[in-house]
Amino acid sequence: MSKLDELIKKLCPDGVEYKAIKDCVLKIRNIKWKNADESETYSYIDLTSVNRNKSGIDKTISINRKNAPSRAQQIVKKQDILLGTTRPMLKRFCIVPAIYDNQICSTGFCVLRANPEMVLPQYLYHHITSSKFFNYVEKNQKGASYPSISDDRVKAFRIPVPPMEVQREIVKILDNFTELTAELTAGLTAELTARKKQYEYYRNRLLTFDKENITYKKLKETCWLKSGKAISSNDISSEKSAEYPFACYGGNGIRGYVSQFIYDLDCPIIGRQGALCGNVQYALGKFYPTEHAVVVRSKGEYDQRFLYYLLTYMNLNQYKSAGAQPGLSVKNLENLKAPVPPIMIQKRLVNVLDNFDKVCNDLHIGLSAEIEARKKQYEFYRDSLLTFLEKGGSILTDRQTDRQTDRQTELKYALIKLLQYVFGYVIFPISTVGKVLMCKRIFKEQTMPIGDVPFYKIGTFGGQADAYINENLYHEYKNKYSFPLKGEILISCSGTIGRCIIYDGEPAYFQDSNIVWVSNDESIVLNKFLYYLYKTMSWNIVSGGTIGRLYKSDIEKTLIKVPPKDKQVKIVSILERFDTLCHDISSGLPAEIKARKKQYEYYRDKLLSFKEKKG
Repeated sequence: MSKLDELIKKLCPDGVEYKAIKDCVLKIRNIKWKNADESETYSYIDLTSVNRNKSGIDKTISINRKNAPSRAQQIVKKQDILLGTTRPMLKRFCIVPAIYDNQICSTGFCVLRANPEMVLPQYLYHHITSSKFFNYVEKNQKGASYPSISDDRVKAFRIPVPPMEVQREIVKILDNFTELTAELTAGLTAELTARKKQYEYYRNRLLTFDKENITYKKLKETCWLKSGKAISSNDISSEKSAEYPFACYGGNGIRGYVSQFIYDLDCPIIGRQGALCGNVQYALGKFYPTEHAVVVRSKGEYDQRFLYYLLTYMNLNQYKSAGAQPGLSVKNLENLKAPVPPIMIQKRLVNVLDNFDKVCNDLHIGLSAEIEARKKQYEFYRDSLLTFLEKGGSILTDRQTDRQTDRQTELKYALIKLLQYVFGYVIFPISTVGKVLMCKRIFKEQTMPIGDVPFYKIGTFGGQADAYINENLYHEYKNKYSFPLKGEILISCSGTIGRCIIYDGEPAYFQDSNIVWVSNDESIVLNKFLYYLYKTMSWNIVSGGTIGRLYKSDIEKTLIKVPPKDKQVKIVSILERFDTLCHDISSGLPAEIKARKKQYEYYRDKLLSFKEKKG
């Protein structure tokens, strides 16, 4: 049972009394200008631009006795409710903000001031914004060309008046819903903008190639570029019909439909004149290009969709000619150099970018529908909460929580996976994986030659410990400070620098800055893959003292090449098998040699032993 259910059951189990709004509000003092002091000045609140669901007031005008209208005006206070009663403000509403306290209101609005002994202003406000009240206004407004509703009819509307504790709980719930709806509207719009920026960011990153590894060629070497032809406006129709079956493309997309076509293929179209310079569209099927467009067709080295994305990325507008009517010449476009990656990589890029296009479009299409659905959900809960049965009743409530995510980390991981998918691997510094951590320092006097938990120093790391620490100290430091998780890779930063051990999770402690590890949740790289990768590293070892050192900052800056996780699994599997074989040989060979030596000695002694000849 919710808190609201409990309050209703306790305070109004037999139902709630309904009252007219006029019985729940106070009278508003009017100012009569002929009796006003000449020095008395008010801000005249002009509400003609107040929108429904807007909780602010757009415009005020300073007014006094000299420039005041002849009609008496209502003085509003903070938390008064203003409701539009005449066109064009009909059914627009807001609660007066504090900054307009003790000001006057323009005509065309009914001012309602809640009686604090009967209703909360916010509770009354939610009733005024309910669909039930709007239906009441529709039925009671007068006039066809200039509809309006009188203040008396507004105040005749009946609302349930439960005890104050119940009102407070309802207001709390509905305010939360109102805030969620507003956040959703702003959030989805921001999400659409963010997705578009994210798409552009990924597109630009994916289409940025290393000049040393990718061939760059002029467009005329890889593509045919041909400008379109002018067509009479009389031959263009705005309607797609049997008479005009083919699209007519300018640089900004479809201009209309024509009965003829020049091309029958899917390819990029570049706008080449005026404001359309550099604008890239993708033409589908049969079409007629106008003189404002350049058709680009691959000679075989480009996937057509990849070519479209590449031309979009190249920002062709920067190559336009100067002058009153800027333009792009085919000759200049032909001499531009562009990367020509392998066709397989092109197809992967197209797959990724097409999906991003679809996500952006779907989100744009669904934005209005999602906002509308949430508003309807809010209205359903609002109307349910504001409606009381004559003899008690139960109200269902729904609580929604938003999961908080680290957006920056999410985008970073997404980009890494994209690059792995397209190029087969991605190179990034170890700091991308996680932080370099170390154990809390243990002092010599805290160790003992015999004890509970082995303490590994650089001299014993990977071998047999010669020092120990108390078990209580181990658990205290393990719980309070950084400590490796089972499977994370410990690295020696002094002595035998770069020696790696996979932590097995058994009780042990490690010498602070001499033995470190990278905290890794394995989101993008497996610990076992890191282990084998570390073995190939050329660490940036700093020398100059008695011994060399590997510092935390040097580890974090070290670049690693990481394939997708499924390939990591295969690589680790292969290397583990090699490890096993090598271990078997390392342990088995000495025994084999020893056995062979004994065998040799046996046969040697046997061969060199002769029966002595007597006499």
